Amino acid sequence: MSTVKHSSLEHRLAAHLHTIYPHLDAAALASECLLTMHLEEGAATPPPHQNLWSEQDIMGISYGDSIRCEGEMPLQTLTDFLKTHFNDSLTTLHILPFFPYSSDDGFSVMDYTNVNAALGDWNHISRLTQSFKVMSDLVINHCSSRSLWFDNFRHNLEPGASYFRCVPADTDTSMVVRPRTSPLLREVQTNNGIKYVWCTFSHDQVDLNFESPAVLFEFLRIIKLYLDKGIRWFRLDAVAFLWKIPGTNCINLPQTHEVIRLLRLLIEHYAPDAVIITETNIPNHENLTYFGNANEAHLIYNFSLPPLLINTLITGDCTHLKNWLMTMPPAQNGTTYLNFIASHDGVGLRPTEGLLSDWELNTLITTMQRFGGKISSRSGPDGAPKPYEMNISLWSALSGSVRVGPDSWHFARYICAHTIMLALEGIPAFYIHSLIATENDYERIEHTGHFRSINRHVWDKNLLEDALASDTHHSRVASRLKELIHIRRQQSAFHPNATQYVLHLGEGIFAFWRQSLDGKQSIFALHNISDQAQCINMAELNLLSTDTWTDLISGTAFHDHHCTLTLTPYQCLWLANC
Repeated sequence: MSTVKHSSLEHRLAAHLHTIYPHLDAAALASECLLTMHLEEGAATPPPHQNLWSEQDIMGISYGDSIRCEGEMPLQTLTDFLKTHFNDSLTTLHILPFFPYSSDDGFSVMDYTNVNAALGDWNHISRLTQSFKVMSDLVINHCSSRSLWFDNFRHNLEPGASYFRCVPADTDTSMVVRPRTSPLLREVQTNNGIKYVWCTFSHDQVDLNFESPAVLFEFLRIIKLYLDKGIRWFRLDAVAFLWKIPGTNCINLPQTHEVIRLLRLLIEHYAPDAVIITETNIPNHENLTYFGNANEAHLIYNFSLPPLLINTLITGDCTHLKNWLMTMPPAQNGTTYLNFIASHDGVGLRPTEGLLSDWELNTLITTMQRFGGKISSRSGPDGAPKPYEMNISLWSALSGSVRVGPDSWHFARYICAHTIMLALEGIPAFYIHSLIATENDYERIEHTGHFRSINRHVWDKNLLEDALASDTHHSRVASRLKELIHIRRQQSAFHPNATQYVLHLGEGIFAFWRQSLDGKQSIFALHNISDQAQCINMAELNLLSTDTWTDLISGTAFHDHHCTLTLTPYQCLWLANC
């Protein structure tokens, strides 16, 4: 462990704070940060470029009440279910916002310091941290208009009076990039007259004002609380929108990156095993900037993967997926990607900008609508609505192809998608409804009025247990995914930072090579992404003739390195030398 001392940390903090608040006393702010986080003299700096993960790491994603059982607190039900069915599969669990909230299924937080009483309490979270590394959302861009902070804002009281971003009613916001079509500014009557508050997402989600250091210190207290409760992974929700400067696009601004660097510095000194992940559903080249120089996010979401992989599997053409993967820089040690293909949100379309043509994007959208999906929009630069995300469960999204529609390859196509995700550079993350192959939930859309509810089904535990104990697609998917996860976790070449090279084997085969950090294990990951048989001449792989190559999935050994392999539709091979 490095022995860089507290005084050095204070100077580093002051440098960040001077950039964020150039007109304030950075040294005084740095001292306040240290006091708020209770960092003591001599706090050691963790070594740089340290990988806090391995090939063993698999993440699960769930709401606290995705599974309910009468007479039980949902967090208890979820814990028991995951320990029973996926204890040997998942190492990290992202519990979506589990705080008191007023809308957006938790992302409009009323109180950051308490667990939603309808889900459980901090003891339930503590129990989860004993079985899994737990990731919590830090909903840092906005909070609920029904929070104490916002009520205090209306009455000019602290905490809250300075916590929200206000601008004049005639402010030019035409350049502002945002993911919604609702009006950006909300008129609010306060004790100081009418104010116009900034609302990037909805009028119930009022943007916080990080130009006030009081907001920063408030969140430092929240972060420390979570750390003390055993939470070690932090998802910075919607962080790209954090800083606002009228006359700009108000996204990815330099001050936003500086705030992330500051939070990273404080969090890693308090808990060297803590991990930060930024949630920035934006075009790929912008998303990559959140690694910084290994001093911002430890992980970034691979947001381009879900739409490109779905597009690949419904068209039978991996060209765009392969071209995208070739542009992705290897993550340096101490950083990596979070790979996911489904989540509580829809499948974002902004990450396809510059990757899919308008015609291809329209074909993808219409196909998802054909499979029962819905489309959410955002306001474009001209004010006209533009498709923002596809709302559909992954099981429904992969039910067929563009050419045929729903077909008999549904299960194989679905497993192929996850086999690819498990093999890619980075840490794989499974949404709970992907692990158990939940279908589109139209009743929930009718109940909530929101398209995202289509993939936020709430299972009755007894019904789910029955489905997993019977010969259903739910049980077949869960069983097969657990088998693949078990194989993956034993391969050093699947370390999140292991070498990766794309292979060129035609548009019907998505293939890449992985090599372990010590150079001992190689894996050729070969995936037929079409509904037609595909042939591979093994000579094209240049396999070392002195090694024995075995498909880790089927257990088949290949002694003839010049034979022709025939992959059935959606069949996958992981050819390994050891």
